Amino acid sequence: MKNLWSNKDAEALVRRYRRRGVSRNLALCVYGSRLLGGNAGLVVHGGGNTSVKMVQPDITGRKVDTLCVKGSGWDLATIEPEGFPAVRLEALRALRNLNELGDDDMLNAVRTALLDATAPTPSVEALLHAFLPPNFVDHTHANALLALTNQADGVQRVMKLFKGKAAIVTYVMSGFALAKAAIETFEANPDCTALIVPQHGVFTFGETAEQAYGRMIEIVGIAEKAIAGGRKKIIPAKNLPARHATLADIAPILRGLIGRAVAANPGRYRRPILDFRTSRKIRTFVDGRDLDRYGQSGTATPDHVIRTKPKPLVLQPADRRDLAAFTVAAEKALSAFQADYLAYLKRNARRHQWPVPEIDHMPRVIFVPGLGLFGLGDTAKDAAIAADIAEVNVETITDAERIGRFQGLDEKNVFDIEFWSLERAKLDTAADLPLIGQVAVVTGGASGIGAATARAFREAGAEVAILDRDLASATRLGDEIGGVAAACDVTDGGSVRRAFDSVCTAFGGVDIVVSNAGAAWQGEIGTVDEAILRQSFELNFFGHQSVAQNAVRVMRAQGTGGVLLFNTSKQAINPGKDFGPYGLPKAATLFLMKQYALDHGKDGIRSNAVNADRIRSGLLTDDMIASRAKARRLSEADYMGGNLLGREVTAGDVAQAFVSLALAEKTTAAVLTVDGGNIEASLR
Repeated sequence: MKNLWSNKDAEALVRRYRRRGVSRNLALCVYGSRLLGGNAGLVVHGGGNTSVKMVQPDITGRKVDTLCVKGSGWDLATIEPEGFPAVRLEALRALRNLNELGDDDMLNAVRTALLDATAPTPSVEALLHAFLPPNFVDHTHANALLALTNQADGVQRVMKLFKGKAAIVTYVMSGFALAKAAIETFEANPDCTALIVPQHGVFTFGETAEQAYGRMIEIVGIAEKAIAGGRKKIIPAKNLPARHATLADIAPILRGLIGRAVAANPGRYRRPILDFRTSRKIRTFVDGRDLDRYGQSGTATPDHVIRTKPKPLVLQPADRRDLAAFTVAAEKALSAFQADYLAYLKRNARRHQWPVPEIDHMPRVIFVPGLGLFGLGDTAKDAAIAADIAEVNVETITDAERIGRFQGLDEKNVFDIEFWSLERAKLDTAADLPLIGQVAVVTGGASGIGAATARAFREAGAEVAILDRDLASATRLGDEIGGVAAACDVTDGGSVRRAFDSVCTAFGGVDIVVSNAGAAWQGEIGTVDEAILRQSFELNFFGHQSVAQNAVRVMRAQGTGGVLLFNTSKQAINPGKDFGPYGLPKAATLFLMKQYALDHGKDGIRSNAVNADRIRSGLLTDDMIASRAKARRLSEADYMGGNLLGREVTAGDVAQAFVSLALAEKTTAAVLTVDGGNIEASLR
């Protein structure tokens, strides 16, 4: 653990914030907080908290002692001064005289003490920060310390290791009880520079921000050296199949398995998004012979449980030669997981005399020997958070196992954290968008109709994969909208297969495919070169077939249905003069759409098409529009609005048609016309 404090960088931040009226000490607190938040060995995803005590004027101008403490919803890695709401220190310290203080009363007391009522709610650890005398207090969930304390003899280990440098606070839940225990321990050990709460984390403090941060790095560094010096055990590996299944084989099976289980229960139907992780350390962990023991022994700190649930789903290795057997075994393991989780809920709800919490019984982390781990969530962000925390648990439990035997917090305390209202308030509620939990693939997605369609699906809540030959442009769009990009030439079957496998790697599977890639060739049909016609068929027909076949491959593995959407163009219905090389394969693609609807309706796969006309894109360029308008003696506006409604149709209009068809759960083998009204191209 390296001390990264730089006086030069710290002073630069002080100067920058001074222009905004931010005090020196608060600026230094922000600087130290970011150093802590940027280290995954200390905190992840909103974990930890920091504070500084200051004198500030209240609304009357009277100077009062205040505590500026990390606010709820802020992340230490990116926190700004606004993320440290100021509360009246005297009001919080007066609470120490109470014997008990309920959560609602504590929250009310803290919010009542705010200098600014519009500020974010202070951390649940605010009272602990207030009760401790030093000016700066830092709190993290350092992996190395958790590896030491999460042992049967964890307290004895840290007491021997730190010899008075750190004092031990017996574990109690965060809030008033922990704050009281912490100040009593501090006063009994006035020379200590840190408070360690076994199976929770560590607090360090000092009169300066640099001192508090430096003590954190020192304490954690000592723990890391103790672990490194004591590593003697090697995690023994289990036997794996000679031909283990690949990620692309496994991810859709798991995603469909969870999706079907969700659909079988009352309430909302959301297939999870999967985030896959693997590394040498992860493989050593998941391939371990004793994974069923240490892999299900709990989280490194109970603060993680709201993101990962108490335990992961542990599966058996998958033999690529028998994926059916893996699927059956995974279904049984999931059923057992659900039953165990429900029993855990009932046991602990009965203890509190609560109704059983209404929460899904699905895992948030899956371990697959021979492969790695998956984080699961409603969105890619949620899945990534679960996967990040799972990696932290892997590292912590691995270290603990190498020096002893990992022991998680007992079930009662875990449940109390998992369903603590102040803790669950940290969870982001996914927006109520219609396509959350769905994965949409758009071919030819880097420009024109494809780009508009990718944006529209992302705005509807779907995770989006942009497939295009122009990987650079696809990547730029993916970065812009929060999607992923993959190089894909739809005329190359291998390229299409690799692209779909990469989508499964990124999200776990595929639900919606917009087969949009195409190009327009012209020529009089009686004289056109056969090579041109064949080239057009390769892209405008066989390309759609290759994309659809790969989509069906993944969708059938998931077993949760799906949607195929084809861009067929008005040329499929109303051919244009000298546009046969383009219109003929498009007409074939229209019937390809119907064939997929006919053959794969039994798989729950819907197949529909959009018939669009006169859309500014890579096919209908500005130069082409000008040329055609001039040839017809029309203005460009009149040419583009030459339909029954007299309005130009945009790529965005086509994109919304694709979204509408994706949402039409009982529509298949349909063609939706988007052209402002063209009787010749209408179907009826």
